[in-house]
Amino acid sequence: MFDATEQINAVQRRVGSRTLEAGEARVTTISQTYQATVEDLWDACTSAERIPRWFLPISGDLRLGGTYQLQGNAGGTVESCEPPHRFSATWEMGGEVSWIEVRLTPVDDERTRFELDHIAHVDQDRWAQFGPGAVGVGWDLGLLGLASHLAGDGSGITPEQAAEWTASAEGRRAMELSSHLWGEASIAAGTDADEAKAAAERTTAFYTGTAPA
Repeated sequence: MFDATEQINAVQRRVGSRTLEAGEARVTTISQTYQATVEDLWDACTSAERIPRWFLPISGDLRLGGTYQLQGNAGGTVESCEPPHRFSATWEMGGEVSWIEVRLTPVDDERTRFELDHIAHVDQDRWAQFGPGAVGVGWDLGLLGLASHLAGDGSGITPEQAAEWTASAEGRRAMELSSHLWGEASIAAGTDADEAKAAAERTTAFYTGTAPA
């Protein structure tokens, strides 16, 4: 039986920064080890046929230099591709451009570690308002979908079930837990604890549609 709380707790989260040509950028990192070979995980993350089975419908040319568009979400350009271990792409949405970098590292013959960096220029006011959970909770939901897909036993949450599930009590609890854990990652990165907790509460309210405490 798929346990969403167990899945959220299985994820590792890290918050950092990186200096780009345009200045300092925030880096939100999410990672998890899956029971899958590196080749299978690579295929799940890069195949236009498999991505919609755990994330969103996708169109475009999924190769180096090609462009992609996730239905109702971000699009961009594939900037690097080294199968089956890493790729990077721009993440363009709402007139803003950020970047994603995905790395797949074999742990042994049957397990692979997935790691994603989301790199973005975020103004201080927005960061203070929501912190890393603004994008982090969304990526947690994405990894929940990937874990469901890789489990292959039909017990997880499919994209077709996602809208109903996120509106359910279980879904809201999972998003609240994710937001809380991103707040803890922010504190670990040096953010004032009260500020990080307040940002996490606002993020929870945004994702669950409830008033912040």
